[in-house]
Amino acid sequence: MRGSLAERGHTGEMTSSLLAQIRSDLTDATKARDTLRLRTLRSAIAAIQEQEVSGKEAVTLDDAGVLAVLKAQVKRRVDAAEAFEQGGADDRAADERAEMEVLEQYLPAALSSDELDTIVSTVFEANGFSSMADMGAAMKAVNAEVAGRADGRVVADLVKSRLAS
Repeated sequence: MRGSLAERGHTGEMTSSLLAQIRSDLTDATKARDTLRLRTLRSAIAAIQEQEVSGKEAVTLDDAGVLAVLKAQVKRRVDAAEAFEQGGADDRAADERAEMEVLEQYLPAALSSDELDTIVSTVFEANGFSSMADMGAAMKAVNAEVAGRADGRVVADLVKSRLAS
């Protein structure tokens, strides 16, 4: 056994305002007997706590770390919903999509395709990216501006099409 959180150096401090909001919403869901929100938020908190204690040392996640865990949870639910649909379990797929919608409320608003296109154009002009050899640097620069508000595959496809033209 790995030892308790206190033994592993976990101070118990909540530095993440996002995690505090999720815990507050969990309390509200409990009082309202909202089983969907309750189940989803408990699962999210468990995933966050698991991430905090994984590795050699326990850490307290900041908002960026909590967001990363939430994004992974959303992706997991999308994948599960697709698998359930392929297996003919439409009711289970609907449950997964409902949980995904609850989690998406904690994520930053996604960029529209026009906003993403504008960001890519601005980054390309500022850095002079022009060939496929610049793909890695272009992706790094664009992702820094996008800050997780767009799907990585969509960003990569857009950057690749710009570099290819």
